[in-house]
Amino acid sequence: MRMCVFCGSSAGRVRHMETAAGVGRVLAERGIEVVYGGGRIGTMGAVADGALNAGGSVIGVIPQHMIEWEIAHDGLAELHVVDTMHQRKALMADLSDAFVALPGGAGTMDELFEIWTWAQLGLHAKPIGLLNTGGFYDHLIALIDHMVAEGFLKAPYREMVLVDDEIGRLVDRMAEYEPPAYEWVEDAPVQ
Repeated sequence: MRMCVFCGSSAGRVRHMETAAGVGRVLAERGIEVVYGGGRIGTMGAVADGALNAGGSVIGVIPQHMIEWEIAHDGLAELHVVDTMHQRKALMADLSDAFVALPGGAGTMDELFEIWTWAQLGLHAKPIGLLNTGGFYDHLIALIDHMVAEGFLKAPYREMVLVDDEIGRLVDRMAEYEPPAYEWVEDAPVQ
């Protein structure tokens, strides 16, 4: 099994680095191979190091321009170098059986929302998790629920994103994931 971890090239607060390292460790201990953005800095580096220090295997996917910035991790089982960010996301998706987003910034949101959109379009049926440690994603979850209430997001699509504040429980839930049975049809506006 391979889990794609969406996380940041920034460190954020100390607790986020600790969380990221713990995620890498837990995945390695469960025999889950990590797929991620290939960097050695920020929470990306912490996830990779956490997995590697626990004896796990890590696959990185990084655009060439980031190699030139000298931020690629050099201790990975595999490091795929691609030309663009679009190629990076596509290859990470192809290599992975599931996805989890850790606390992060705009890049993490981009990855999360794109892979979720692909699921809504039926391009994959892989589980998607949101690790809401310390309530980091509370406001995002409220926004997503607001999208449902306002008629811009169907409830079955909301169910595609599994949310938990503990990585072990989230991985267990993702292992049991069944994509919602839903067929899109045009409907009337929500009142």
